[in-house]
Amino acid sequence: MKKLLLLIAMFGLLTCALMSCGGKKENAEEDKDGYGEYETAEEGQAAEQGQASPEDMIKQGQSLVDASDCKTCHHPTNKLIGPPHTDVAIKYEFTKVNVDYLSDKILNGGSGVWGEIPMTPHVDLTPEDARKMAMYVLSLDGEKPNL
Repeated sequence: MKKLLLLIAMFGLLTCALMSCGGKKENAEEDKDGYGEYETAEEGQAAEQGQASPEDMIKQGQSLVDASDCKTCHHPTNKLIGPPHTDVAIKYEFTKVNVDYLSDKILNGGSGVWGEIPMTPHVDLTPEDARKMAMYVLSLDGEKPNL
């Protein structure tokens, strides 16, 4: 009998824990382009709604860049095979259009903008992670997001 009561109590606790997690369901229709987090909401509103602020996304982007193979070709301030990340930040204004452009370059690779050596595609990344990485790179010149 004690085992049954203990099992019921544990099941109740597990049910409560699962019910308290998750909370809000994501609506794919509301975030078609992946920018709902910082395109339509001010930073304070985003925090109230449980969404990542641009600053949080930049921090996540830094972690992604630090954990990736970016350092093989890019250095924050010195030219290696590719341009320094700070030069990229200086060249491109921190806008949604440029975040899209650079995240596409991260995902699909490219050449000709910074020389003839091609940037390899990074097909293992998600588009959202590529956006965060692009946001981090664009933040390196101190410019605030103009999204």
